[in-house]
Amino acid sequence: MSNRVLTHIDCFAGPGGICTGLHAAGYKTLVAIECIKSCCDTYKANHPEVNVIYSDIRDVTAEQLLPFIPQDGVDLVTSGMPCETFSTAGNTSRSFYDDRQFLFREGIRIAQICRAKMILFENVPGITSKKTSKESKKLIVDVLKEELVAAGYTNYYSVILDSAKFGVPQKRNRYFILACRLPKWKLIMPTPNLKLKKATVADAFAGLPNVIANSGIEGKEYSSESSDYAELLRNNAFWKREDFPNDVIINHMPMKHRACTLKRFELLRPGESLKSLFDRYHGAEREALQKDRILPKKMFIKRNYRLILDEQSPTVTSHCLDEFVHPIYNRALTVRECARLQSFPDSYNFVGGPYIVPHIDKTVQDKYEQIGDAVPPLLAYAWGITIKQIFQTNEINDDVK
Repeated sequence: MSNRVLTHIDCFAGPGGICTGLHAAGYKTLVAIECIKSCCDTYKANHPEVNVIYSDIRDVTAEQLLPFIPQDGVDLVTSGMPCETFSTAGNTSRSFYDDRQFLFREGIRIAQICRAKMILFENVPGITSKKTSKESKKLIVDVLKEELVAAGYTNYYSVILDSAKFGVPQKRNRYFILACRLPKWKLIMPTPNLKLKKATVADAFAGLPNVIANSGIEGKEYSSESSDYAELLRNNAFWKREDFPNDVIINHMPMKHRACTLKRFELLRPGESLKSLFDRYHGAEREALQKDRILPKKMFIKRNYRLILDEQSPTVTSHCLDEFVHPIYNRALTVRECARLQSFPDSYNFVGGPYIVPHIDKTVQDKYEQIGDAVPPLLAYAWGITIKQIFQTNEINDDVK
């Protein structure tokens, strides 16, 4: 039985969602690889013990990694490559066929360099139906599985998990493949605690004071309201972040909105979005709202959805600033509120990058994008506990090299 600290390499690391969950589960992340500087800055600020490599993963060499790798290899490599080309959520990039869809090969390459015992791949469920090319019938996931086997990772399974079943107040399905190079090891998957009450938006926002749009005044003092979920995100002992202060709220700055946008928000009922307003208002009434710029000329399906307090939120994406409206107040969500929906601990400071940056620039991610693209730490924690159980119930023998 193994009770040692498991080691981890974090590929496509983002701002550190996977690392945060694994750290809470007792793992030691040795190296993180990320090509967006703002993500690296956030990662380093919150995980100063990790060696962060700011680089395109395709340029990372064995010489950069091996000084940090134990003699018998690393235990786990995680690889959550960019999902844009696989997403079916109104994303035209899914119709593109380029090298992004084969970046899983880099996770396998890094795992081989580090002699990893296991690899965990993460992506959107849409990856399961994406073909290798427009003319081909072969699926990307089939190529991934074939190349895992060729690399010696013959023992694997795949599963789609809903983050809401693991304590995250968000409906977020994600596809995973866990692969092991020990063919006789029995693999298990994370199982939801059916007795666990699903966290809601109300649970997520408990204790966060309202901040007024356009005021420029950041909310720093917690209110007396609380929830089990909010207390968990403030529990630095659980997250093993005792060195990080959590007595003052951080990243809770209100956004600036035009007067016409605020009037649009006033029209929204819980569960409604911009599309709902286009469905509700017709003819001259709609034209008047458009003339006053309360409604735009074009209807966007995923825009300005007012959250429902007693439900989970829809999936938090890199566009969460535009997609969500507060369930009570007429404003967009703050960075901290989005972080709460993603289950980042309150002490997690998104220091990297500006608050907002145009999505045209793919080399920079603002604070909202970093959060939306991350793996929810509580879901990563569930994986960490599960993989630790796998190590503890399978003998580590001389076959591990």
